[in-house]
Amino acid sequence: MNEIFSSVVPIFALIFIGWAAVRLRYLDASHAGIMTSFVFKVALPLLLMRTVANADFQNANPIRIWLAYFGAVAVSWTAAALIARLGFGRDRAASVIIGLSGTFSNLAFLGIPLVNHIIGEEGLIALSLVLAIHMPVMMVTATVLVERAKTHDGSNVSDPMKIATTVGYNLITSPIVVGLAAGALLHLAGIRPAGPLASIVDMLAGTAAPVALISIGMTLTQYKVAGNVGLFSAITFIKLMALPAFAFLFGHLLGLPQPMAAGLVLAASTPAGVNAFVLANQFGTGKNIAASTITLTTALGVLTVSFWVYMLGY
Repeated sequence: MNEIFSSVVPIFALIFIGWAAVRLRYLDASHAGIMTSFVFKVALPLLLMRTVANADFQNANPIRIWLAYFGAVAVSWTAAALIARLGFGRDRAASVIIGLSGTFSNLAFLGIPLVNHIIGEEGLIALSLVLAIHMPVMMVTATVLVERAKTHDGSNVSDPMKIATTVGYNLITSPIVVGLAAGALLHLAGIRPAGPLASIVDMLAGTAAPVALISIGMTLTQYKVAGNVGLFSAITFIKLMALPAFAFLFGHLLGLPQPMAAGLVLAASTPAGVNAFVLANQFGTGKNIAASTITLTTALGVLTVSFWVYMLGY
């Protein structure tokens, strides 16, 4: 157990360093945006490009991987939304956003470093396939469900064509998607980065994990724990325990190779990402719960991720 804890602690220690640097005013919180932009636009796309270009997809079945991960998301999202709606009396739109808060994992900035560090390349291949459709699936589903909820409640409804256009544009211009697509093209063409080019890619890709983790910590200073304690505690439990448990179950039922199934479980166990908060701001509902879930899941993540690493036998 000490070895497991030791392998997980450095990941979350870097998050704490980023948080402490801002709290102690050694760094300004505004610097996080620059670091995040570098990771999102340069380091992570190169890491994913290199991973996909060099990957052995022989045991990777995208359909089974997507069914395992998004099946777990669907069950957990439904549970979280029902708890918010029936248990705490939230309206339909807020319940959708709260459900998203309990299922939108920080796959890019935390999932990639975690899976790469603990599981290795096979786990990262599975995560790459999820990342390829994660953003559009989650954001489109949430937007459609919120719009349906607003229709039911008699609220103003957004233009569906405008929403579809925005989502489509964000998808095709996403550096993550571009990196994955570039890696896929290199893989299909049998081209592998070599020589000085490979060294440059390796050095830039190597910065992705530490810079991403520190920037997460710096960004956390913007979120506070507020709202209904019972509700955000329940959503935190769903995010850190129920979602990875369902991913574990579906991965086993669908017969995924152990490293790939483990990669999905660890990815699902990561703290909540900021996208639920972004959507909550856009629709003006569920903001406190989204912010509280981000903060609380990150604070507890070192313990729950260690638990899942132990359960997976790594």
